[in-house]
Amino acid sequence: MSGPECCSNPPILNPNAGSGHVEKLGALNAYIAGSPNSKSSVLLVSDVFGYEAPNLRKLADKVAAAGYFVVVPDFLNGEPYNPENPDRPLPIWIKDHGTDKGFEDAKPIIEAIKSKGVSSVGAAGFCWGAKVVTELAKSRLIQAAVLLHPSFVSVDDIKAVDIPYSILGAEIDRLSPPELVKQFEEILSAKSAPSFVKIFPKVSHGWTVRYSPEDAEAVKAAEEAHQDLLDWFAKHLK
Repeated sequence: MSGPECCSNPPILNPNAGSGHVEKLGALNAYIAGSPNSKSSVLLVSDVFGYEAPNLRKLADKVAAAGYFVVVPDFLNGEPYNPENPDRPLPIWIKDHGTDKGFEDAKPIIEAIKSKGVSSVGAAGFCWGAKVVTELAKSRLIQAAVLLHPSFVSVDDIKAVDIPYSILGAEIDRLSPPELVKQFEEILSAKSAPSFVKIFPKVSHGWTVRYSPEDAEAVKAAEEAHQDLLDWFAKHLK
């Protein structure tokens, strides 16, 4: 995680991105999209760049358009990782923004979502967020999970998962290389819970949210992953 890969192509953050709105949920600010009357909700857990990333919010709007109440919390408490801040290099920054804290912060948010009458909650995590989602899956606090170019997720984590669980990995990824993702797949396929694992060729870690909208090939690969995410939740949440 301390390598450059997790932090390449940082997004230009925009607090006004997306067609949803920001409100307090649990103890955190969260970007909200979709109908609060929906019976199914999807929690999107960001990478180290946080919940103001325009591509992440665009995906939240897309998931909301499929009929979900979508919540993108600010798990980084207003301090996303900034590669241009020399005083807060990643190994220092991560000490204040561990995935264990993200997991604890997610619990009251899921309770708040359920208090709105939502009966099923799924979660998708990107890079840093994939570990948070995995902890939620292990604790059975969600009904279905999607991991996109995960970081920090171990073989032992995968062994402890027993809900519908999908992993979308990149061919070029030192944080979760294809060999590790294939190991995850072997463990998951031996379980009774449904699983789906796919390694996308010719793409790099972060491709689902850190693409350039001007790069047609990059957009196409990201949209394929987004569709896989939507298909997974359609099968296992609704």
